Amino acid sequence: MIELKRTTSENVDFNFLNKMLDKELVIRDGEEHAFFAQFNKIDTINHVIVAYEGEEPLGCGAFKKYDEETLEIKRMFVLPEGRGKKIASNMLAELEQWGKELGYKKCILETGTTFKEAVGLYKKANYAVIPNYGQYKDVANSICFSKSL
Repeated sequence: MIELKRTTSENVDFNFLNKMLDKELVIRDGEEHAFFAQFNKIDTINHVIVAYEGEEPLGCGAFKKYDEETLEIKRMFVLPEGRGKKIASNMLAELEQWGKELGYKKCILETGTTFKEAVGLYKKANYAVIPNYGQYKDVANSICFSKSL
């Protein structure tokens, strides 16, 4: 059974999963990795979800404040052995619920156009494609999404 735990970026298991995510992104992002990596610092993230199966951390997700009404989903990742168990969709729903509890009205996020699994996850969770925002505005390989809470 998968258990979701609310925590912060200081969580040891989140830091482990974050390192595994970065290793995968180095390969998947290719030459663009340095550009994207600068926007994935975790020191300002106070809202983190870690998914566990028993004692084993299998996935993580987080959000940070974008503006007074908007949160930005960050660091969504599931280890290969946890994929196919709906962990990502459950973490995303928990992040949205947490954001609602804190008074946020909207979620935004960015992913790469080549991350077909992520694009599918967000579309299935009723996120709508929006014009690229902020630092992703002119990035051809980025796709941005939004969802009202």
